[in-house]
Amino acid sequence: MQIFAGLGNPGAKYAANRHNIGFMALDRIAEAHDFGPWKARFQGEVSEGRLGTEKVLLLKPTTFMNLSGQSVGEAMRFYKLEPEDVTVFHDELDLAPGKLKVKTGGGHAGHNGLRSMHAHIGETYRRVRLGIGHPGRKDLVSQYVLHDFAKGDQDWLDDLLRGIADGAPELASGRNDKFLNAVALRTAPARSSKSEAKSKPDEAKPEPQPEAEPEAEPRSPLQKLVDKFR
Repeated sequence: MQIFAGLGNPGAKYAANRHNIGFMALDRIAEAHDFGPWKARFQGEVSEGRLGTEKVLLLKPTTFMNLSGQSVGEAMRFYKLEPEDVTVFHDELDLAPGKLKVKTGGGHAGHNGLRSMHAHIGETYRRVRLGIGHPGRKDLVSQYVLHDFAKGDQDWLDDLLRGIADGAPELASGRNDKFLNAVALRTAPARSSKSEAKSKPDEAKPEPQPEAEPEAEPRSPLQKLVDKFR
């Protein structure tokens, strides 16, 4: 058993906030891989299923962000798991919007959800850092993360979440590099290097014309007379 925990705040008021991108990632994984219905458990909402050969519990704490560790710690103790069996999906100010990185261990960098995780389960869990960008000033951070994603963010956000869902089985199997590749295929798809312009599908192509046969040269009276005796 593994735990994939998404960080966010409960309730419709916060559902589309930048701070809730961790919840969004888990929702997309659950939908893409036919996980079970969400149920109230461990001071949060849980959904069970499989990613490849791995059994995974998706967990969205409903304790609010700064108490997230209580919920994850309770689930971890119930299943007798170690911090290494936990993967946390969270928003990351220090990454550009749409960028993603995976790391294990390290500090919490002032993130209240990670601070709570550190307090309840230690710091050796794996994190999936989901870039949302920085507002530019420290005093604007709280307002920024508790604000909904802008309309202009929707395309890259959808690509990122699709990539996470695509690569989730690789992440569960410990193949971080293949997980990152799956995300990259959605967020930075390969483009053809061919420079030839393609014909428009609704543009009719001219029909090939038959070549005209050469006209016969006019025959002289002598040639016509010879033809009679052939």
